[in-house]
This record gives sequence, C-alpha cells and structure tokens, in this order.
Amino acid sequence: MLYNKEIAIKTAELLLKIKAVKLSPNNLFTWASGIKSPIYCDNRITLSYPEIRTFIRQHFVKAISESNFEPEAIAGVATGGIPQGVLIAQEMGLPFAYIRSEKKAHGLSNQIEGEVREEQRIVVVEDLISTGSSSLNAVEALRNAKCNVKGMVAIFTYNLSKAEKSFLDSHCPLITLTDFDILIQTAAKIGYIKDSDIQILQEFKKSIG
Repeated sequence: MLYNKEIAIKTAELLLKIKAVKLSPNNLFTWASGIKSPIYCDNRITLSYPEIRTFIRQHFVKAISESNFEPEAIAGVATGGIPQGVLIAQEMGLPFAYIRSEKKAHGLSNQIEGEVREEQRIVVVEDLISTGSSSLNAVEALRNAKCNVKGMVAIFTYNLSKAEKSFLDSHCPLITLTDFDILIQTAAKIGYIKDSDIQILQEFKKSIG
C-alpha cells in the first residue's frame, strides 16, 4: 500500500525530475525477472542527489515509525535496497544486514550478511518492486534464519497483480512511497509523457498482470 498520497505524488515528481524513470516503447528494457518492458525505474540515481536522498530516507523512517512493525533491525535486499537500508538503519539507530540473491559460492557461503537473531523483528528495504520474486526471496531467507519479518518498504512498485498476490500469500505487508499509477498520472500532468505513451504503459501493465 502507499504510505501517503501526497508523499506519493511528491516522490513521483522527484523521480521524474532526475530522470530516474526511462521510457522506451520501441526499444524495450529487460527487467531482472526477464520481462521486456517499455518503462524502467532506476532508483539508484536518487543517491546522487542529497536532497532527494534525504527526502526518501525521512519518509521511509516515518512510514516505518507509523506502522506496527516496531523493528529491531533493518535488512536491505541486494543490491538496490542496501544503501537505502543503511540510511534508514542509521537514522533509526538500528542494526543493519543485507540479503544476497543466493548464497555465496565461497567463504562462509552466506546469503545473509551481517548479524541477525532468531525472533528478531526485521523490516526489509527494497528500492523497487516488479514481480516481487527477488524481494520475497530475501524475506524467505530471513524467515529460514528464524527472524520475524514484520514487513517491507520500497520506493516504488509497478503495481503488478502477481506481486500483490505474492506479498499477500507470503503474509508480508508492503509499504511504498509511490507506485506505477501515481507515477504515470504525474508524468502526464507535467508533460513528461504523451497520451500515446500512457496507452502503451497501461497496455503493458495489463498484459503482464
């Protein structure tokens, strides 16, 4: 769910301002999941803008503080969730760990890097949610370590129904600062995209569910 409608619009405006959102109807992007998409949201670029980075951190902290998560630690999903998670953990004075997509093939063969404890209340941090599979893989890794995952926060979600279902099935509440629908509405309002682009984006979202 969205943390706050007003904050969602502001977050979308900031992402569009720094061109973190790329549109390419004729030369599709490939997501990590393998899906071919006319839109790509690169939230890592927000880290290069101190004011925007601060805005995102502050509202992540507010969203977490106003929830019933009451975390004892913050965990970031590699790689995009790591820097955001560190910023949140520092602001909240909490321990931090991060989760790899899979166990290392060398050394200690860790998937979770950093110290976590059984029953420790943890909030997971992502930069964006597409299908949700990699994000929920991190949740599963923490639960396999017997941690108490309270929920996840992310900057952006594509609002895919398959992701929403996966989060519900995994009993993992998701809070985002903005989403696909708000982003498209905001982009159209400021002239960032054309009417023909809106139709392409809506048809794309509908096609992959």
